[in-house]
Amino acid sequence: MPKRSIPAVAAGAALVCLAAFGPPPGSAASAPATPSPASSSRFVPGPCPKPPEPIEALSDARCGLLEVPENRSRPDGRTIKLAVAVIPAVTRAKPAQDPVVFMAGGPGADTFDDIPFLVDSGLNKDRELIVMAQRGNLYDQPNLACPEIDGFNARAVGLGYDAQQAEQLFLKAVKECRGRLTADGIDLSAYNTTETADFADLRKALDIPQWNVYGYSYGSNLGLTYLRLHPEGIRAVAFDSVAPSQFVTLPWTWGSTAEGIRNIFEACAAQPACKDRYPNLSRTLTQQVRKLEAQPLTLNVVPPSGGKPVKVVLDGGALLNLIVAFTPRPKDIPAALEELANGNPERFAKARAAGSVQKVGEFAHGLTNSVACSEWAPGYSESDVLKAGRKAYPGWPDTVLAQVPQLPFQYPACGIWDVPDRASVQRVATVSSVPALVVSGTFDVKTGASWAKGVARNLSRSTAIQVPGIGHWVVPQSPCAQSVLASFLARPTAPDTSCVDGLEPEPFTIIPK
Repeated sequence: MPKRSIPAVAAGAALVCLAAFGPPPGSAASAPATPSPASSSRFVPGPCPKPPEPIEALSDARCGLLEVPENRSRPDGRTIKLAVAVIPAVTRAKPAQDPVVFMAGGPGADTFDDIPFLVDSGLNKDRELIVMAQRGNLYDQPNLACPEIDGFNARAVGLGYDAQQAEQLFLKAVKECRGRLTADGIDLSAYNTTETADFADLRKALDIPQWNVYGYSYGSNLGLTYLRLHPEGIRAVAFDSVAPSQFVTLPWTWGSTAEGIRNIFEACAAQPACKDRYPNLSRTLTQQVRKLEAQPLTLNVVPPSGGKPVKVVLDGGALLNLIVAFTPRPKDIPAALEELANGNPERFAKARAAGSVQKVGEFAHGLTNSVACSEWAPGYSESDVLKAGRKAYPGWPDTVLAQVPQLPFQYPACGIWDVPDRASVQRVATVSSVPALVVSGTFDVKTGASWAKGVARNLSRSTAIQVPGIGHWVVPQSPCAQSVLASFLARPTAPDTSCVDGLEPEPFTIIPK
């Protein structure tokens, strides 16, 4: 297991990927590959990034910047620089000649912050690990950070999740961020999944004949797009917590949320101690969402990191989104709901208070908005979000169901962000015979495990596994998944998946009656 705990995405922050069904997939011919002339990109060696919390693996890494066109339809236009690190294999004697390149979730999350989890999961045990920040991320030039939105997120914990004041403040932050970025000459339409397949240029610039791809969450969406548009030089692909390109839209995120929560509750019911202590979790959740939405709790809470108490508002929307953000962790959710139902909101209140402490400038909200507004939002509306929410949770308050889980007020935000509709280009199935591994966790409430089936069907030489009791981003949390991935990288067409057989979720937390 990683030495650090996997950071949960705060309820007010960007969603780490969507998994949902959208319109029928188009043909691959409808999305021609973006040209990438050899002269348009180059790798320039340089110092490694220096994160606030030092990353040991960067101490002997080879780093630099990949220079690429911001918009490949304008090759004579602006050039951007993407941070790259090549981490050596632990096995120095005879490492495999095909490295693994990592594609992070988000979009917008700090890629380099994931390195410790990758190293602890054995990604560089037998081969080099290559990490590149997706365009617009931290350590890139430009960085599409929005400190304005970070500031809103810190303040939002003291507001109703879907309150009018929260919406006004959020849209103000979005407008200010967009204005600042465009004033700097940034072409926001160029920060999309097709252009973010800069990895094709990276492989050529590093003169690597063949490599393997590992991506999780949004990184799987990016990886599928990369495989579809630039299949040359790809030996094998592994996708973790899959967000299929042809399915990703905003309204139907509710399907993944409902699936993951249902799986958690069913796993509790399958454990006698959990079933006896928490006999009807679905009813308890519904009751608490309704109660808190009608009568929100306002509390003064010390954040988990310490410091002075902060004002926290816990309403129905906040409760649901804390669960989606894995705060608390799945094994503690039944206990936290039982405590809440009996007048003790401490676990959820502390999790809400954690959002008051933001790492300002580290998350590229600009990239999130450019992708969400051009690829996930088009073709649907706020009313479609509400319909999908009602289908997932009949009887819940409309004020909760009207918001996309983890992306509140996204449609009005997209009205401000104003980037072109790319749905027809991006919502395309990837069909390939490249060996593939598809990994899902049954407790994933962001990219539901069932959505992986559609991806696997289109990858003719794929192996798909579901790991019971694991949530979003499976490999760092599961020694079995790590073993399967290592076996896959060694033998892509015949990985050993035997450790999955017989796996069961760990026991849930049982509190005294």
